[in-house]
Amino acid sequence: MERWEYLTEFVRANIETKDIKEFLRQRWPDWKNPPKFTPETMIPRLNAWGEQGWELVHMEPVAGVGRNGDVYFTVGSWSNVYFCVFKRRSKAK
Repeated sequence: MERWEYLTEFVRANIETKDIKEFLRQRWPDWKNPPKFTPETMIPRLNAWGEQGWELVHMEPVAGVGRNGDVYFTVGSWSNVYFCVFKRRSKAK
């Protein structure tokens, strides 16, 4: 029987994250002023999980994450935080 393992993470889109501005300049040289919270800023982090065999199966914006790891939901708010679920084949037999 095929088995899967799962990983959940909160990912923040933010151009101020280390090396992101350079990544955007290289990937889209004509994009002069990318927005601070554009989702494209998450690509290097998502690719890093992909290189480890993780497949993104769900991504959902959330209004915020509390100190206890709880998720804040509200209608009509803005957010740069995304709840992501990844899966990969389990190595355990």
